[in-house]
Amino acid sequence: MAGMDGFGVQLKRGDGAEPEVFTKIADVTSLNPPNISRETIDVTSHDSPNAYMEFLGGLKDPGEVSADINYQPDKHDLLVADFEDTEPRNYQIVFPDEDATTWAFPAILTGFEPETPYDDKASASLTWKVSGKPTITAGA
Repeated sequence: MAGMDGFGVQLKRGDGAEPEVFTKIADVTSLNPPNISRETIDVTSHDSPNAYMEFLGGLKDPGEVSADINYQPDKHDLLVADFEDTEPRNYQIVFPDEDATTWAFPAILTGFEPETPYDDKASASLTWKVSGKPTITAGA
């Protein structure tokens, strides 16, 4: 059968120590890994074959990571402290496949949006800007 159930994916935050220890961020309900993209450089000229535009690959943007959580101040307010940091912190996403594929990346917390409606659970949406190339490892 093709495909993978996303249940069990983990988002982990590094402590910055040496050796670095990663701790699971609790109560993640939805997680979007880095949405990497690439710019293109138009190199079309009057000599381009068959009158087709031509491109080269340009700079790569490591994108953003976003997560929704069941917000609990005692478990999540340490993430708010990350908002004050100007240097990227190391994070990992561990997928629930049999190889425990891991995406590791440095990122800066750019958004923390808590919500506490009177008739529903407290939640928060978080956004990180990835800084540099994510490392993808199978069987970590």
